[in-house]
Amino acid sequence: MSKYAPLEHHLESQRLERVPMTFSEIERVLESALPPSARKHRAWWSNNPTNSVMTYSWLAAGYKTTEVNLESEKVVFVRTSDPTPTPTPTPGRRDATRSGGADGIAPLFGCMRGSAVVAAGVDLSQPADPEWGDDG
Repeated sequence: MSKYAPLEHHLESQRLERVPMTFSEIERVLESALPPSARKHRAWWSNNPTNSVMTYSWLAAGYKTTEVNLESEKVVFVRTSDPTPTPTPTPGRRDATRSGGADGIAPLFGCMRGSAVVAAGVDLSQPADPEWGDDG
């Protein structure tokens, strides 16, 4: 269970389209403090599903953040018109949604495969320029 699951459950229980909350209220729901970056960086509250485990919580509950105010430590959660479940990352492994592929491999991994060809007889463990091997 994610440490942010209590926020997900709290939002799921709401019947309102807009749920304004202070950071302190969120911490009471979580029964733990928000990380310092939540108070310093507006991007921490983005609705990008690859942002953080916290983001998964409100997206999975069918909400998005808006009206993030770091100075007054307030945020408004707004119900989305089409709530879609967001996959939860697997602990200890890069999540497929974060790495781009269901197999956990980055989408660009191997994209250059076949674009370089090594000529027969070339030993890649030896210097390309024979003079590099000379000490004198």
